[in-house]
Amino acid sequence: MKEKILVVDDEKDIVKMLDYNLKKEGFRTVSANNGEDALDLAKKEHPDLIILDLMLPQIDGLEVCKILKKESKTSAIPIIMLTAKTHESDKVVGLELGADDYVTKPFSPRELIARIKAVLRRVKEKDKTPEVIKIGDLIVDSSKISVSIKNKLIELTSKEFELLTALIKAKGRVLSRNYLLDSIWGFDQALEIQTRTVDVHIRSLRKKLKSEASHIVTVKNYGYRFKVDED
Repeated sequence: MKEKILVVDDEKDIVKMLDYNLKKEGFRTVSANNGEDALDLAKKEHPDLIILDLMLPQIDGLEVCKILKKESKTSAIPIIMLTAKTHESDKVVGLELGADDYVTKPFSPRELIARIKAVLRRVKEKDKTPEVIKIGDLIVDSSKISVSIKNKLIELTSKEFELLTALIKAKGRVLSRNYLLDSIWGFDQALEIQTRTVDVHIRSLRKKLKSEASHIVTVKNYGYRFKVDED
């Protein structure tokens, strides 16, 4: 069965346009016009992807994103944000909260659908990773999307989890910021935003990993690699 997309926007014309174009591509759709309904539908319908406008009544898009990424039942659902071109700071915050991509208004339906397909492809690829990875006291369980150290659960955002697994899977190879952005966020715009986004997530990940943070090594002017104890 084709993937289900939740469209969240308070502009009815945009919802109608997206509903038409997504169904034309074979997707199933549900929609909401405010943040509160978006949260209810996300939990009830468990869509495969959410298109989320930031400027929403009741609860704004950033807060909706934050809530969805914190709750276990919805944290793995990919989110594409719709933003106004003038709200660059919102893009930064949204990506740091765990959004997978952003599209600026006005946008073409073809561009958005291409982004949707790219994000869904990345999700499917991640589903193929080994379920449990053990490195010393660190255990990464992809089936449960969980990380523990000495059997103590560590709470990570979806993007922090994806960064960690990408670095581990690289088996010591250095991954550039551009590679991480492309493989995890899947876009190549606004270099300043991208660099900051990766670095902020790595900094947060290290803080949460505490005693295991030394595994993540910074390679100056390039990116990061995951160091095992035998290095």
